[in-house]
Amino acid sequence: MKIIQTPGRFYPHTGGVETYVHDLSKRLSELGHTSKVVCPNHPSEEHIDDFPGGITTRRLTSVGQIAYTELTPMLPVALLQEVKNADILHTHLPTPWSADISTLVGELTNTPTVITYHNDIIGDGIADYISQAYNSTVLRATLRSADQIIITQENYIESSKQLSQYKDKITVVGNGVDIERFQPQSLSQESQRSHGINPDTPTIFFLSVLNRSHDYKGLDVLLQAIKLLNEHDGRSVQLIVGGDGEARSKYEKIAAKLGIENSVNFKGYIPDEELPAIYSSSDVFALPSLSSDQEGFGLVLLEALACGTPVVTTDVVGVADDVRAANLGEVVNRHDPEALAAGIRSVINHQRSVNERGHTFCAENYSWRRQSKKMEEVYQNLVEKEAK
Repeated sequence: MKIIQTPGRFYPHTGGVETYVHDLSKRLSELGHTSKVVCPNHPSEEHIDDFPGGITTRRLTSVGQIAYTELTPMLPVALLQEVKNADILHTHLPTPWSADISTLVGELTNTPTVITYHNDIIGDGIADYISQAYNSTVLRATLRSADQIIITQENYIESSKQLSQYKDKITVVGNGVDIERFQPQSLSQESQRSHGINPDTPTIFFLSVLNRSHDYKGLDVLLQAIKLLNEHDGRSVQLIVGGDGEARSKYEKIAAKLGIENSVNFKGYIPDEELPAIYSSSDVFALPSLSSDQEGFGLVLLEALACGTPVVTTDVVGVADDVRAANLGEVVNRHDPEALAAGIRSVINHQRSVNERGHTFCAENYSWRRQSKKMEEVYQNLVEKEAK
């Protein structure tokens, strides 16, 4: 099969959806399918056309952004051209425009169309009014036009404000992690220092894009928890913050105001090839997400676990139940710096390590080989249905 993927952005821009599209496409190619990613080519990003694993791209000129959505006027024309030889059109929410145009083109050309619904679309202030208007109009038409809706966790059917009326065409295909790339590593102290990690100090790692649309990741709460740990425990901890964006300066100011600027290392963008080493060298990975509407799954938790690092997260994250059941870390209440600090303290004080157990858990439950076969079955069913 030939699959056209239409994420709102793609590599080298990094994020959960971008990683999802890349890794899924890579594994589908191993099953004998071809994937082409039609996406914006933002002027500030390096132009990359082809990726290992048989993934090709078609980059479209972006003329600007509205609320982090790239505007690509040529998308309708490009998709009408691409679907002529395609079997499946696979698009992604919560990014408007690319998903809306994709389902429209799919409907016009009778191309089976799949939406992976990663999380709800909400905003703050004026953006919230815009998202409400979009959700009640365009989004409904987009979801109605899709042949199949994929979600990564079953409880999202009930927790999402938008999905309840589409239960008859929803399928759960879990997220995945590249278990070949993310494995436990044993690094020397010199190597750890080269990554900005002091091996003599307990290390907490946090990874996210640092912009307003990712405030729900809870970094502000984590910074407050770091202050509590340093004040109450009589020893210092270090927080490694991976990721960049226009909100970075805001978080740096929060750290300074809390008096913990010397305990926080804002590393900025971390290249993919360095992530396994930093995960493995950390004592805890923290994802204190605040909103179940916006936090669809928590892929970075799987990456950390696959590298043998225990996690501390909140009860709104998709894999929280797995973390509890398999004793892979701590799950705490959201918006609660004291509970977050206690969870981190528990992992550090008990020197809890998941090592190969975390990697085995991910391999058995969340490998992309496993998830890509489920997606292949979804595609095949739609193609067969269209052929009848």
